Amino acid sequence: MAAVVLTIHLLIAFALIIVVLLQRSEGGGLGIGGGGGAGIMTGRGAATALAKLTWLLGIAFVVTSLSLTVIAARDSGGSSVLDGIEADDAVGDVVPAPASSPDLGGDLLPPLPSSDAPAAPPAADSPATPPAAE
Repeated sequence: MAAVVLTIHLLIAFALIIVVLLQRSEGGGLGIGGGGGAGIMTGRGAATALAKLTWLLGIAFVVTSLSLTVIAARDSGGSSVLDGIEADDAVGDVVPAPASSPDLGGDLLPPLPSSDAPAAPPAADSPATPPAAE
């Protein structure tokens, strides 16, 4: 149903654009157009017919716009986009830190010095974590 109304809506929009572009300019909004009389449709009857057709297409455009809004509201079922988010993706969860690359030599930060441990860097084969306080 929505696809049919959307197709009609797009056809009306395209027709409305064409009808508006066919009309003769009546003002000098930008200082161009409006002069001459050598246009395709210069008669007063053609101008009123295009004006009526513009009104008709404008009303049809509004009706199809409102119809699409009602259809979209009905199809949503009262659910929200946020309802689809799983509980484990909720805000406030702790994201685990990525494992350090083995070619970087473990932890990138030096160990924190403690009062009973010497201030020497750890050996290459030991982990780079400070000793546990007793």
